[in-house]
Amino acid sequence: MELRVLTVGDVVGQAGLSYLSRMLRKLKREHRVDFCIVNGENTSMVGMTPRQAEEIFDAGADVITLGNHVWNRREIVPYLEESEYVLRPANLSPQVPGLGWNVYETAAGDLAVIDLVGRCGMDFGPNNPFLLVEQMLKRIHTKLIFVEIHAEATSEKLAMGYMLDGKVSAVYGTHTHVPTADLQILPNGTGYVTDLGMTGPRFSVLGVNPRQSIATFRGELTSRYEQAQGPCKLEAALFTVDSDTGRTVAAERILVHD
Repeated sequence: MELRVLTVGDVVGQAGLSYLSRMLRKLKREHRVDFCIVNGENTSMVGMTPRQAEEIFDAGADVITLGNHVWNRREIVPYLEESEYVLRPANLSPQVPGLGWNVYETAAGDLAVIDLVGRCGMDFGPNNPFLLVEQMLKRIHTKLIFVEIHAEATSEKLAMGYMLDGKVSAVYGTHTHVPTADLQILPNGTGYVTDLGMTGPRFSVLGVNPRQSIATFRGELTSRYEQAQGPCKLEAALFTVDSDTGRTVAAERILVHD
C-alpha cells in the first residue's frame, strides 16, 4: 500500500493562515493526500498561538511542526503540554514542554514525525540534531518516518538527508521560506528536499513587506516588520511512500497561488 504525505512550508502571518484555510482541503482532495504536516512556525510572524494552531488543524493539517520561534508566543506553552499533534524541535533542552516527535495512526500503518532544528547560523544553541536523531530512531518501531529539519544552512540539511538515507521515509527542510529545486529520491530510497518554501504573500521578502526588508539591509532604522500585502501562495512537497518498505517511490513539488 502507498501512503501520500503532504508537507507544507512555513505558514507566514494571517495572510498565510487565511490562504491555507482556503486552499488546503481542496489540495488534499486533488492529490489524494492521506496525511498532512504543516509548519506553523511563523503564523504570528514569529511563533504561533493556540488559536492559530486550531485554525491550522481546521484547515486540514494532521500535525503541526514548529522551529526556532517556538517560544516567541509563550501562550503556546500550555497547548504544547496538552497536544500530541503539535511538535516543537526535539533537540531543544529536555526540560522544556512539548513533544519533539510522535507516532500517528494512518491508513497504511503507524507514521512517525520527527521535528529537528539546525544549529548553523541560528541564534541559540540546541543539542546536536545529528546525534539525537540516531538515538531517536532506535526507539521508533515503524518504517514510515518523516524528519523535518528547520535550519538555515543548506549544507546542514543536505548532510542530514544523506545521513538518514535508507533509514527514514523522507527528510525535508523548512525555515528559509524559499523553495529549493532539489526535490528528489536519494540513492537508498529516502525522499528529500532542502526547503519546502512558504505559505503566505507572494510578493514579499520571506513574507515581510519588501520595503522594510530593503531598509534593514540599507542600514536604515525600521519599524517592526509588517506582513506584505497582496496575493498569496502555498508551497509544499508531496511524498508517496511504500508502506511495506518505508521508502519514497515518488516526490512532487506543489505550488498553488492567486
